Parts: sequence; structure tokens; C-alpha cells
Amino acid sequence: MNTATRDFIESHLKDDVRQLALQKFPEDVDKTLVLNQIEARQLLQKKVPSWASNPDLLFPKHLSIEQCSSELTAKYKTSLVENGDVFVDLTGGLGIDSYFLSEKFKTSYYVENQKELCELAEHNFAVLGRKITVVNEDSESFLNGFISRWDNARVVLYIDPARRDIYNRKMVSLHDCSPDVIELKRCFWSETGVETHENPSQKTVRQILIKASPMLDISLITNELQNISEIHIVSVKNECKEILIKIEPGFDGEIKYFCVDLQPVGTRHALPLQVETNFQFVESEEKSAIPTFSSNIKKYLYEPNSSLMKSGAFKLISQRFAIEKLHVNSHLYTSDNLISDFPGRIFEVVGFAPFNKKIKKELLKDITEASVATRNFPLSANELRKNLNLKESDKNFVFSTTLIGEKKVVILCKKI
Repeated sequence: MNTATRDFIESHLKDDVRQLALQKFPEDVDKTLVLNQIEARQLLQKKVPSWASNPDLLFPKHLSIEQCSSELTAKYKTSLVENGDVFVDLTGGLGIDSYFLSEKFKTSYYVENQKELCELAEHNFAVLGRKITVVNEDSESFLNGFISRWDNARVVLYIDPARRDIYNRKMVSLHDCSPDVIELKRCFWSETGVETHENPSQKTVRQILIKASPMLDISLITNELQNISEIHIVSVKNECKEILIKIEPGFDGEIKYFCVDLQPVGTRHALPLQVETNFQFVESEEKSAIPTFSSNIKKYLYEPNSSLMKSGAFKLISQRFAIEKLHVNSHLYTSDNLISDFPGRIFEVVGFAPFNKKIKKELLKDITEASVATRNFPLSANELRKNLNLKESDKNFVFSTTLIGEKKVVILCKKI
């Protein structure tokens, strides 16, 4: 990238890329590079602000940016690994996770089978002053060639398998992802002697961290993989982003679940890590939990955040916070006393009524706009909004759900 192209990018960072593409460019400015870099940096501005604000970094095509980890989730991953000798990112991609995780290790490898991504990663790591060895190879070949050299070293492997096939269909199993994590695990498991559980202090691979899509079924993950010690369900601003699977050789205890909600704070140049919610449990706690149920709506209504919803700890939520569940399948809770530290949204109930033709004339007679949600209800939120003729707004909140006894109700709330 020559100086003219670099300066042109800096002066047009806020421009509409589609409109910019129609303009005539100076002869010494690389138009294709300009359009690609501006679009990439605009996409990364909220996702990875510390990289987006660096004019010397170069970025690849849209898909790699779309699939990369955010700065917040990458920083969170660093809290899950211990300082070690060797770190290997087997699915390098844009290099966000490689960059942040590598700071805890003496030696780090970025492995990627796409040559263009490797070239960009090598350039970017040099700009950022991070010593990471870039290897243009597929993950299985890399493991077969390098793992024998790591005897007695403390090695952590990181894998972020692609979650779409060549036809852009989303995958539903780790077996369907690329690379196949199940097969890849066997590649280094057998070579390190983990299967025999001999000489645990001499094991090379101390930890494997796998990033999975939030769309994957957690029970499917636990059935497909062994030696899982922890599962972290990570959300950002209450939107579930990643499932992180921590594997430790020889581990055969109960899996510990962490439900985390990260909140972006700070400047546009960096995002300090702030964990808003951290709900922890093991599976036996959920199985043995005894929830309480309410046949009525009380003063406060609680909606678990997206990480808790994904975890399935619905009985334990009721028991741990001493709040009542509305229905086995509704996953909304109520109480007369305010539980201010509840990990999710809290609402004060204005009123509620059975769902029937009178609802608009009675409970919602003065309401013209509201945020509408349905839980265990025959209509979708959009269908109910049209039915009630409500414009989208966060001035009011309307929940429609099912109570014990299969009674359908509409609840009008104000968010606390």
C-alpha cells in the first residue's frame, strides 16, 4: 500500500463505500484496495476498535471479518488459558484470537490454509509488534508434523472451525464443521498418549479451547466430545455470540458451565473487558433443582439473559434466586420482592390480563407502541404486534406467555 492509497483511505473512512465506488480515483491510488480496506475498517470499528483505528493494518474480504471474534470475546478467552510454553491457533483466520491469546505464551503459531490470510496476518502481527509464527498449512498436517517436537512443553491448542459448508449452509454438529474437530482431536490425542492416561505430568497438550457457534446444541457438543472441563456461553450486550469448550486431557469430572454477558465500555480505540454477568453451575445442580411455580403474575417479571437461556438452567434459576416460574416451558419468572442482581432483564408489572379480544380495549387501551415478546405462546412476536396494532418502541414492554394451567396471558411492563 503506497502513501497515496493510505492517505486516501484515512480521509474517506466515513464515506459510503457504494457511493465512493462510483467516483474517479487518482492514478496513484489503488481503488480496489481502498474500497476493501474502508469497508473492512467500518465493519471492525465496533467489533475490534483497537485494530480498526490502526492505519497500518490490512484486512481481507468481508467473510473473514464477519466470522472473526470480537475484541471483547477474544479478551475473555485470555482469562480461560493459563500461561504456557506454546500456543497454537489451528484456524487462524483474521488473527484476532491469535493476537490476544498469544500474549500469555513464550511461543505462538498461527496456522491457516488460505495463503492470502497468512500474508495479511504476517504483516499485521509485525505492525502490532507481536512475534507469532505464521504457517500456511491445514491444521491436521501441521499437527502431524509438529506435535512430536513439543515433548514436555505446556501446549494450548485453539480451534475455531468454520460453521458453513461450500453451499453456505449452517452446520448443526461439530462433525459438520471444517476442520472436523472430532477427527482433529483424535489426531493429537493419540500422539500425546492421552488415551492411556499414562504419565499425566508429561502430557504435551495441556488444554484445548474450541470456539463453537451459539446455534449448536450444547447436549450434542457434550455427546460428541469427551474430557470437557468447562463450557462458557458468551454473550455481548445480551446477544449470544460464542460457545467456548475447554478440554483438559484425562478430565472426567462434571462439566462446569459459565453464563457470561460482556458489556462494551470505554473509547472507540479499545474495549476494556467488563463481565456483566457470570452465572455458574454444574449439570447435577440443574437436574436436582426444585423450582417453584406461580399461577399468577406478581409485582416483578424476570427474563434470563441469552447465555442463561442457552444453558438450559431453568429450574436452577428459580431455586437460586427464590423466584417463581410461570410455566415449565415459559422460562419467565416472577416475584413480589425485587431481585436486583438477577442475570437478565427485570420489569415492573403494570398489569396483565387473559389473551382475548378485549385485551386491546382494556389492558392496552392507552398503549400504541411497545416492545413485544412472546414466550411459550402460539403467536410470534411479529404476529402479536400486528394483532395488537402496536408500533415498535421501548417505552412499554408487552410479554405474552402461558401460565400453569395453560392459561394464555398478556403482561404489560416497564423495564427497571
